[in-house]
Amino acid sequence: MADTRPMITALIAAALCSTAATAEPAPIQASTAATGIDRDALKKQAVADVEAHARLIQQMVDSLFSFAEPGFQEFQTMDYLTGILKKEGFTITRGVAGIPTAWTATWGTGGPLVALGSDVDGLLGLSQYPGSPTLKPMIAGAPGHGEGHNSGMPMMIAAAIAAKDVMVKNRIPGRLMLWPGVAEELLATKAWYVREGLFKGVDMSIFAHVSSDFSTGWGNSGNNALVSAEYTFHGKTAHAAGMPWEGRSALDGVEVMDVAWNMRREHLPVTQRSHYVITNGGGQPNIVPDLASVWYYFRDLDFGSVRDLYTTGNEIADAAAKATGTTVEHKLLGYAAPNYGNKPLAEAAYANISAVGMPSWSADDQAFARTVQQTNKRTVKPLPTTVAELSTPANRERSLGGGSDDIGDIMWTVPTITVRYPSNIPSMIGHNVLSAIAMATPIAHKGAVAGAKAVSMTVLDIMTTPQLVTDAKAFQQTVQFKDQKYDPVVTANDPPAIHLNTEIMERMRPAMKKFYYDPAKYPTYLDQLGIKYPALAAPVPTSD
Repeated sequence: MADTRPMITALIAAALCSTAATAEPAPIQASTAATGIDRDALKKQAVADVEAHARLIQQMVDSLFSFAEPGFQEFQTMDYLTGILKKEGFTITRGVAGIPTAWTATWGTGGPLVALGSDVDGLLGLSQYPGSPTLKPMIAGAPGHGEGHNSGMPMMIAAAIAAKDVMVKNRIPGRLMLWPGVAEELLATKAWYVREGLFKGVDMSIFAHVSSDFSTGWGNSGNNALVSAEYTFHGKTAHAAGMPWEGRSALDGVEVMDVAWNMRREHLPVTQRSHYVITNGGGQPNIVPDLASVWYYFRDLDFGSVRDLYTTGNEIADAAAKATGTTVEHKLLGYAAPNYGNKPLAEAAYANISAVGMPSWSADDQAFARTVQQTNKRTVKPLPTTVAELSTPANRERSLGGGSDDIGDIMWTVPTITVRYPSNIPSMIGHNVLSAIAMATPIAHKGAVAGAKAVSMTVLDIMTTPQLVTDAKAFQQTVQFKDQKYDPVVTANDPPAIHLNTEIMERMRPAMKKFYYDPAKYPTYLDQLGIKYPALAAPVPTSD
């Protein structure tokens, strides 16, 4: 057999040189891909590559935590992550789907096209010092990562780099596309990604979401379909005491709609969930408000049911306007399809999750988790040491309503799964500052490393196993699509709601910039903040 070492050495050298390039690497011809390839050996290479990038993972996780940007305002996050990917030889496209902070990063030639994504946005008002068991905002009223979205794309980027490096070294054809879940907390982008064709030609898709467990699943996950809509009522101003008969109160329109909706709830399916906030109630009491608005989330189990809820909401809004002598306009702000994971892909990923196993938690990690739980009166559960079981329709509790995730729109477009990786503490509350406490600590870093290993291994399975791609597509067509097809309410006339969160970030960003992590000066973000780990109910610094 001819000595191939000079060729491999040249390929590795080319890959290293590509870190300073913006173009994609030279094409890898499918005819050169090895047959009977040793996947276990490839996966060992990927695991070693992820471990070699553990410091980069920590820097990315900590940096995104410090940026803490809410939906549609992830500009610093975009610049930072795309800069890393550009150095790794990925081709960057910004502003996709008409969304300024959305982007794709592509690499490779031939073979299957695999999409890798995770959410990046923070939540309003959830600023929190990391590593502190006690609750203390870094900046009062500022956004924070109370859902842990600072860890997902760092994990996916490390997985992509590892898979790319192994593919180059072993001359394996295939393509990668990374993309961020912008404004997931608003459920406001992935349906627009699909509408604009971002996933056209994609063969398989792996998504990731933070958890305290490590697993994946297939079938209907229980995440509901959702419609997000704002109703803006228009009236006529007048002196509220002197000449109220000359006015028409837009706020009356909002209140009549809310009262009518709450009466209608009794007669809606038990699976529905709906909630609202009044986003504009007028200026001051002595002026009849000529403008008022209310923002609704409508949720239910499937496409048809959530469409019916939305129709009912529109009818009630129109009736409220007629009853109050006002007019109303409807505006779609977001949408999420019900979630449905792909069985063949989930089973392949779960085998890799099981092979990787849980991180090796230190005594400090367990002590910190316990302190956070006890300090905040949460159920005390240790950090898990075994992976969770594969989630299937047979072992999953029946859902009677719950949360939503717009990854569902991609799940109904290409075979997709969600990998849940262990970067947070058990017993925390979602959309709460408690869920931010661990997200820039060794717990978050170790969980992201474990997730990156499993995802990179699964990418290599896809690239080297044509039957897996065939089976996944067949499952989607014959099982997933048997009773439902993708049927979003988003139309060509609905623009993405990129105006959201603009005003608050214009006010907050100058103060938030003072807290950006500088990895050139500090080993970790906790070091920069002067927080000892594990902080066992120790005081934290005061913000300026």
